[in-house]
Amino acid sequence: MASLSSSTKQSNNNQEVDEKPIPHDQNVLQKHVAFFGRNHDGIIYPWETFQGFRAIGCGYLLSSVAAIFINGGLSQKTRPGKFPSILLPIEVQNIHRSKHGSDSGVYDSEGRFVLSKFEEIFSKHARTHPNSLTSDELMGMLVANRVPKDYAGWLASYTEWKILYVLGKDKDGLLHKETIRAVYDGSLFEKMEKEHSDKKAK
Repeated sequence: MASLSSSTKQSNNNQEVDEKPIPHDQNVLQKHVAFFGRNHDGIIYPWETFQGFRAIGCGYLLSSVAAIFINGGLSQKTRPGKFPSILLPIEVQNIHRSKHGSDSGVYDSEGRFVLSKFEEIFSKHARTHPNSLTSDELMGMLVANRVPKDYAGWLASYTEWKILYVLGKDKDGLLHKETIRAVYDGSLFEKMEKEHSDKKAK
């Protein structure tokens, strides 16, 4: 059975989908990272991660740091049973194996989207506005999600959410629900690439 997109709803024990379903061979977490596989071969190298960040409008420094941090942290986890590679490839089909602790739980252990956990982000932490997070509320969520002594998980969660906040906040410093939803299934990256491309073309 196909995993469903991040706009999946539960209603009367039946699954209803607002948007098109995720293909049978690709879960939501795979869609989240697939944008950065620039040649769509199922493997993401650091230079592709760099190119992906550049494509959505990030500067050279952030793109370089992100490529090193992301590929350095995820490569071996997605290559179980294989020797480490100095090229630091990430295998998209195994991306669920790179899930870290101290996260929101919105992706389950197989990389599927968990709607109840997504809604929990806002029911528990959105105090100023019901459908968006301020910088302080975001930090509060990260602290609440921390597993004791899971320092690697703390760092990974902080880095991921901090980058999302910098890229996705509005002019009032709010990170909106629809922006967070879109990053989970990867559609935000495609939207940002188009906006950046259109801006460059002007």
